[in-house]
Amino acid sequence: MSAPARVLVGLLAGAAVGLGLAARDPATAVQVANAVQPIGRLWLNALQMTVVPLVAALVVVGINAASDAAASGRTARMAMVVFAILLLASGSFAAIAAPTLLSMVPRADTMVETFRSAIAGPATLPTPPPLGEWLSGVIPNNALAAAAASAMLPLVVFAMFFGFALTRLEPERRARMLELVQTVGDAMIVVVRWVLWAAPLGVFALVLAVCARVGLSVLGALGTYIAVQCVLYICVTIALYAVAVLAAGEKLRRFASALVPVQAIAASTQSSLASLPVMIDVARQRLGYPLAVTSLVLPMAVSLFRVTSPVQYIGVACFIAWMYGVDLSAMQLATAVGLSLVISMGSVGLPGQVSFMTTNMPVSQAMGLPVEPLGVLLAVDTIPDVFSTVGNTTAQVTATGIVARRTGAMPAAADG
Repeated sequence: MSAPARVLVGLLAGAAVGLGLAARDPATAVQVANAVQPIGRLWLNALQMTVVPLVAALVVVGINAASDAAASGRTARMAMVVFAILLLASGSFAAIAAPTLLSMVPRADTMVETFRSAIAGPATLPTPPPLGEWLSGVIPNNALAAAAASAMLPLVVFAMFFGFALTRLEPERRARMLELVQTVGDAMIVVVRWVLWAAPLGVFALVLAVCARVGLSVLGALGTYIAVQCVLYICVTIALYAVAVLAAGEKLRRFASALVPVQAIAASTQSSLASLPVMIDVARQRLGYPLAVTSLVLPMAVSLFRVTSPVQYIGVACFIAWMYGVDLSAMQLATAVGLSLVISMGSVGLPGQVSFMTTNMPVSQAMGLPVEPLGVLLAVDTIPDVFSTVGNTTAQVTATGIVARRTGAMPAAADG
């Protein structure tokens, strides 16, 4: 049984037991919830302990990988610019659309308060600091202290400085340091895989505690999360067709029909890497992109570019803020957009369940939001992930078309 399937089984079992207890004997349900809640909390803590070293390693390695790719030629540099623009656009869209969609959903305060207690989240959130104080803390005066406090934004800023500084060193010294950083990141991923092996038990405990205390209303909250994420992913995918027409000079009908086999593979495998062979075939045979562009840009895109990542990070953070009744400021949302762009460039190679926890935690923490709901959201992310992968593969082919057009590799007659 696959890892997502095992997590889904844990989710369903926890929901069934919790809802059954809540319906039959609420007092017993609360006692059982109190007994199993520490198990879920331990599992979430085990995931959280890997975030600081893993995110720092991902940012450093990601910056150097992007630097190497951009240094390899004009086509690669153009691809990196296209990737960055599309990531920024998707993050900006999510920062506007996610709060707007959630504002249309009625929120029951009683259910939300019970949900908070069920996941052992804080009852109240700290007040955001004034703008001047916030800006002064973006660059840490002590990187180790920022790491110890899990202050993710200052930590990512330091990792960016460190990563860019490495690109200026001699190749031999840079390679030795990158090998060390990559080793730290790989070791953290091994730890995360160990923790995720116990995900069915952790998710079972978290969901049982929530359902036992909240009852059927929790299904409405999780349904809201699934619906909002799916709508955001679908909107981004549809927008990419317009981008392909306007920026890559594609004909809408031809482009849409060519992408059908790519999207079918993406939806069934939930993997951009597994979709790469059919993406290359479609780009070469059906869309007529030059081999020199396709063979370079598509592998780069699969390795460095996942357009729905900022949408996921910001959508998750906005849902948690909605659950807590927090109105996110423009500064918080702008921070989330910038941080999402940086983190997504280094996390593309991670498995879905690994990336969900290790990339959503920094964004939520940087916005001053609790991370306790993430364990439950991980369990229900399988459905939105289908639409996410479809959006990613669509974006990867679209980016290839833009690069082919903008580098002059395709004549204008290739439109039809």
